[in-house]
Amino acid sequence: MSLPGRILYQTWHRPWSAVRLSLRQGGPWAVRETARQRREMEVAATLLPPLPTRTSSPHTLRVHLLTGQRHAFQTAFCLHSLARYCSVPVHAEIYDDGTLDPASADLLRRLSPALCIHDFATLRTRLDAFLPAKRFPVLRERWLLYPHIRKLIDVHLGHVGWRLVLDSDLLFWREPRLLLDWAAQPDRLLHATDCTENYGYSRPLLEQIAGGPVPALVNVGICGLHSESIDWDFLESAAKTLIAAERTSYYLEQALVALLAAGSDLRAIAPPSDYITQPSLQEIMHPTAVMHHYVDTSRTNYFRHAWRAA
Repeated sequence: MSLPGRILYQTWHRPWSAVRLSLRQGGPWAVRETARQRREMEVAATLLPPLPTRTSSPHTLRVHLLTGQRHAFQTAFCLHSLARYCSVPVHAEIYDDGTLDPASADLLRRLSPALCIHDFATLRTRLDAFLPAKRFPVLRERWLLYPHIRKLIDVHLGHVGWRLVLDSDLLFWREPRLLLDWAAQPDRLLHATDCTENYGYSRPLLEQIAGGPVPALVNVGICGLHSESIDWDFLESAAKTLIAAERTSYYLEQALVALLAAGSDLRAIAPPSDYITQPSLQEIMHPTAVMHHYVDTSRTNYFRHAWRAA
């Protein structure tokens, strides 16, 4: 970004964006109240008991989550709510986004002795080995500046088999039968359904890159992929084309997964009635779904109400 562009962003776009966000969340008082209740959730996370054990089960549900200091408490609530309703043990692998401090790591380790944390230095070494900067300059630049893409890169790079990635801002309310069945016999790409399409890029551009139709409403709050089937050269080329044509986007990771889904003959799609992205206040207060993903405006009621019920 040029110097005039940075000045315009800092003096106009960024302040105005903050004002609009505050208004969408109910105004300054509501924002402060939500922040207060978020802090209560952070404290409550330190009091969560260990994940329930299922010693009689020969199977497990292995999940992968990217997190750091700001979101570790949400990760703890997500895992705890998931394990409560699973008939098999939940084994979690945590990927440090570069901000996971010792206190946050201890918070997560207390949940289960089986929990594994991949530290940032190890992830960086693996990145250099499998995604060299000379060959993958765009993905490497995005890895440094856009942590969301690490849910794709850090979890799958250099690995084999199917892996299930969850966002931290999920809460489960019933048995996630879809996830359990998929994990027991994974054979196709799995993703959630968005409330509105959020790819950050125009559909014609995406379909030009995909060479055909791109599926609608792909959401990566839940995302299961076959690690060794991911074509990193294709993702490098796709990211380069998207950014050159329409700049960077907060939703780049989701757009890339939608492109992978476009090339997949079979998909397992989480039904939006059971796996809800952006639940209403009524649904939050009286859950009927299996899972909620608290995006956008539903995040306010996540911090105010949902975690207390969970």
